[in-house]
Amino acid sequence: GSGGFRKRKHDNFPHGQRREEKENLNPSSALMSSFKSFQLELDTRHDKYERLVKLSRDITIESKRTIFLLHRFISAPNGEEILNESEVKLDGVRRKIKQVAQELIGEDMYQFHRAISPGLQEYVEAVSFQYFIKTRSLISVEEINKQLIFTAEDREETTNTTSNSHDKPPHTWSLKVTPVDYLLGVADLTGELMRLCISSVGNGDIDTPFELSQFLRQIYDGFTFIGNTGPYEVSKKLYTLKQSLAKVENACYTLKVRGSEIPKHMLADVFSTKTELIDQEEGLA
Repeated sequence: GSGGFRKRKHDNFPHGQRREEKENLNPSSALMSSFKSFQLELDTRHDKYERLVKLSRDITIESKRTIFLLHRFISAPNGEEILNESEVKLDGVRRKIKQVAQELIGEDMYQFHRAISPGLQEYVEAVSFQYFIKTRSLISVEEINKQLIFTAEDREETTNTTSNSHDKPPHTWSLKVTPVDYLLGVADLTGELMRLCISSVGNGDIDTPFELSQFLRQIYDGFTFIGNTGPYEVSKKLYTLKQSLAKVENACYTLKVRGSEIPKHMLADVFSTKTELIDQEEGLA
């Protein structure tokens, strides 16, 4: 009847009979060997997935440290030292990405994409932030992928060099950033540019906020062309991008209207209080 206890199928068999069938299984049978091979394959895949998660976590941490370092570019007396140090840090990140590329040799990258995607997004954010500070423009996904082509390091081959070894081309690995990871990294970049705007206003730089406003407006216009047709993560980042653009445009408005009457050392305080009001209004809305 309805609501009654339904007996499971395997309960029809006595426990003793199931135990005898389990004892009578032949471990060397074809069926058992097939399941053992399946178990080995799944364990190998899970171990690789965990290694990729750890590498992605290291890539994320080092990329964040590079971004924090680049924020000192505005206030540092010698910005070239900051850029050189950031390049050294990014080289270390690329060595981690090389390990990811070596793990994915002969594998379908999209089967492990969820494990490496957070690290790649953070790397795109760090590289694009450095590129913007240098050139005031946005780096393309093709330029990012060019930096992710790696060659094998000569170790044992250097000691046992022969005439034929010079004719062999060097072995290469590559890891391509997917368009979705690129878009998500660029969307996160807008938040760092908004913080860069706050730092520049605090240092009395009046021109940088207006450059950032035009640049963020172009990025926002590009994302609006994607709209809801793109992946869910991209459309979700669009709201945060709009917030960053509103804060930068508010800073430009404050500088344009009240910049002459407010001392330069107080502009950052006025700007920060207004951004807090914007956050509260959006939270209430």
